[in-house]
Amino acid sequence: MAGAARARRNAPPREEVLAAAMDMIAERGLEKLTMAGLGREVGMSSGHLLYYFRSKDELLLRTLEWSEGRLGAERGRLLTREGSAAERLEAYVDLYVPDGHRDPHWTLWLEVWNRSQNADDEARERQAAIEGAWHRDLVALIAEGISRGEFRPVDADRHAARLRALLDGFSIHVAIGLRGTDREQVIAHVREFLAETLLATDS
Repeated sequence: MAGAARARRNAPPREEVLAAAMDMIAERGLEKLTMAGLGREVGMSSGHLLYYFRSKDELLLRTLEWSEGRLGAERGRLLTREGSAAERLEAYVDLYVPDGHRDPHWTLWLEVWNRSQNADDEARERQAAIEGAWHRDLVALIAEGISRGEFRPVDADRHAARLRALLDGFSIHVAIGLRGTDREQVIAHVREFLAETLLATDS
């Protein structure tokens, strides 16, 4: 018991562990992220990491939640800045789409969702919370654009669901490095979709 207490006192802050995990994914790829390797990075044994996170699945989900928290803060800043709703929607899309093949956040997102087939209800609820935050912000932005006359009078929730499905599908192609699909092409496709379905036209 005393040893466990000392381990808790000497352990690095949990955020440091999550940041180190994200750095390892970015630098070496997800396949190189092991409990033992992460432990060496932060000066903890794999046993101590399991004490805190219970399993690698939980570590990955916590790391995704931490990364999403940072993205959420950035998303909040860009959605509340000055400018038209259309400009902020473009910034939302830019933030959503992966930077390129093996984008660390999307690599982690894909792995967590792949493992979710066997996840418990609590883990699934946490994953749904991640998706829900992106969706709510997009619905609010579309609704604002409609109220300002920038967007067509669509069903904001339904349009947001369709747009995010499009973004997810294309983003997976970018993240896995599917030939013939890159970030610039994806953003061009999304802009075309928005011009056809959402942006108001002068008539």
